[in-house]
Parts: sequence; C-alpha cells; structure tokens
Amino acid sequence: MKTTLRTLVATLTLLIGYPAFAQHHAFKINPDASTVAFILPSNHDTTNGTFHVEEGIVNFDETSNSLSGLIVVSASSGNTGNASRDKKMLTDVLQTTKFADVTFAPESFMGSLAPAGDSTLQVTGIFTLHGAPHAITVPMQIHIDGNVLTAKTTFKVPYVDWGLKDPSWFVLKVAKEVEVNLTLVGTVATAK
Repeated sequence: MKTTLRTLVATLTLLIGYPAFAQHHAFKINPDASTVAFILPSNHDTTNGTFHVEEGIVNFDETSNSLSGLIVVSASSGNTGNASRDKKMLTDVLQTTKFADVTFAPESFMGSLAPAGDSTLQVTGIFTLHGAPHAITVPMQIHIDGNVLTAKTTFKVPYVDWGLKDPSWFVLKVAKEVEVNLTLVGTVATAK
C-alpha cells in the first residue's frame, strides 16, 4: 500500500511539474557573466581574443522545440591584446564602423531539455556577421540550476567564405576559419 501511494505521489508530481516547465520560458542573458572567446591560428602563432556580449534574450517552448529572440555581440569590442592587430581586425576585416554588431537569432532546437541539470541540444538559427545572415546549427551544452541557465558552445566561422577580408599578408598565412567559444549565463523564467 505504501509503495502504491509513493508511486501515485511521484506520478502526480511529475504530471503537475512537467506542464509548468513546458510553458513558454525566457532566458535573459547577463552580459557581464557571459563570454565570447575566439581562436585564430596562423603559420606564425595563434591569436586568442574576446568580444563582449551586449545583450540577449532567448524565448523557448519545449513542447514545440521552438526558439526566438536575439543575442547581440559588439563587433567593436574585439580584443586580442595587440593594439595594431586589433585595429586591423576592427577596421579592415570586421569594418565595425559599418557593421557594429554580430548577432544570433535562434529559431529551433533538437534534443530534450531537462528542467534541471545538464542537457545537450542542437540549436539552429541565423548568425549575422558583416551584415550578412547565415543559417547555422551548433551543439549546445545547457546547465540549469534553479533559475540560472548556462549555455556553452564551440563552433567555427568560415569568415573568408562569408565575404570578410583575409588578413593574411606577405609571409603571414592566417586560417580561413575562426573558432568561437561562447558561454552565455543568465536567468530563466516563465514568459508571460
């Protein structure tokens, strides 16, 4: 009898708790806790740098695997620790006076999103760089602890194929893809 009662209580808890999580949710990104790091190899050395997340919100609905919202990164915040290299990157390659932001507009995800703990998803959306939109799908590691959500991904951007200037010159040969390591941290709440 006690086992049946426990089973009934556990089942009711799942049935009551799951629809609450399955509602529309909003992930509000904290720019100060989030990071965008990049790695660009060359035949001379490897350049490591960062960009600053300006703002972001991602709305999601687990029942339909749909996403919406926008993540905005300041293109002019690019920093490699080398002033002359940064000037060339910002002025010649990214042309930040003309294209101030890099954005990602998520559209959907594949996989199962757990209400707590770790999940692995494939997130599809539109990555806009240098004013041009590109459809991409990236692997995303999600960790939910209470109302704090952390999303991490690593992906490559073929920036030369996407129309940006190749920074290679004379004997310096730079890779045509840049690796991006993104960590987004923020709070998740039921959307109204």
